[in-house]
Amino acid sequence: MEHMLLLFIFFIPILGLTNGTETEQDFTWHLKKIPQIVSERTFSLDSPKFEAKTKLELNSVCGIECQRKLPLPSLSDLKDLLSYETVFENGTRTLTEVNVLGLVLDPAGNTTTRRSSRKKRQIYGTDSRFSIYDKRFMTNFPFNTAVKISTGCSGILISPKHVLTAAHCLHNGKDYVKGSKRLRVGLMKTKSRGDGRKRKGAKRSRREVSVAPEDPEVATELRQQSKGGGRKQRRSRRKQGTSDGMPSFQWTRVKSTHIPKGWFKGVSGDIALDYDYAVLELKRPHKRKYMELGISPTIKMMPGSMIHFSGFDNDRAGQLVYRFCSISDESNDLFYQYCDAEPGSTGSGVYLRLKEPNKKKWKRKIIAVYSGHQWVDVNGEQQDYNVAVRITPLKYAQICFWIHGNDENCTQG
Repeated sequence: MEHMLLLFIFFIPILGLTNGTETEQDFTWHLKKIPQIVSERTFSLDSPKFEAKTKLELNSVCGIECQRKLPLPSLSDLKDLLSYETVFENGTRTLTEVNVLGLVLDPAGNTTTRRSSRKKRQIYGTDSRFSIYDKRFMTNFPFNTAVKISTGCSGILISPKHVLTAAHCLHNGKDYVKGSKRLRVGLMKTKSRGDGRKRKGAKRSRREVSVAPEDPEVATELRQQSKGGGRKQRRSRRKQGTSDGMPSFQWTRVKSTHIPKGWFKGVSGDIALDYDYAVLELKRPHKRKYMELGISPTIKMMPGSMIHFSGFDNDRAGQLVYRFCSISDESNDLFYQYCDAEPGSTGSGVYLRLKEPNKKKWKRKIIAVYSGHQWVDVNGEQQDYNVAVRITPLKYAQICFWIHGNDENCTQG
């Protein structure tokens, strides 16, 4: 049984697990021509008040049924939704209006795909999250791309100077949240308790090593532990891990923040969860490996319809928490899934590993931003989902424009 589980985990990126018809060549990053986002004019706005409270759970957002009924946005709508605010570290604010070039509107409109029935709550049954204790993994790719935002959320490094996170971590739809005026980003480093010296002859318990199930040997052991020890054993593992080496953060200031206008007011006239993303420009560049952006594929183009993300869940203070799960439903702009997650992990970069074109090498790219646990209206009733905002070609173009300051480096994605 152990060897079968090992093989299953190891071959997840290779096998077609969605409907049995996909083959290895299906799971490839297909390059697409990207529409152009062009800045037309920028003008000053009044400085924000920075008085809003951080709200990690949103109500009355447009859910699955609502999205089906939304009209397809026109080019004029998209230009308005993709215009953006920039807030600088001195508290000043600007609005940039944009034009969208080279876009072909999809006449099919908004669609949703449902794969399986939903369960409720943010932790669905047995807690399947993994805490990353071992500094060999914590400070190396892909886990080192996860960052902590000073307002209480998570984010992910997308360039030497930029971080992707959720818009609601900075703005509640009406005003910027308290603390976002002096926003900081925490990059992980390891810090040992005591004098920092390793005890002579000390050995690391294998329980303390928690890493992504992309490492077959460690993943197999972690699964055996979770089955055999249950909740009590998980607590023991957390306790042992923090006594050996716990992450601390190197904090750096944010120079500017970009949020799309679509977050402030969507086509439905309410908060538009489709635009729950933001990019932070750091005051100083870091020297770490970051994760590239990718355009979100459909469920059927993902191995096992699986996604991955790491963040700093509030119920596991001082720990980096990794999880992976299958997507339950999707719309043009959102993924509905039941990855186990708690507040604090919102803003994490959701990533996927696919093959590079014409190569045998597999590569991870960010395909969505984890928006968090949301209540949405389905058939007139409020239901809860864990939701992620997909990186569509238009969002890719906008985020790429924010990173490079022009559209020359954003023609394909």
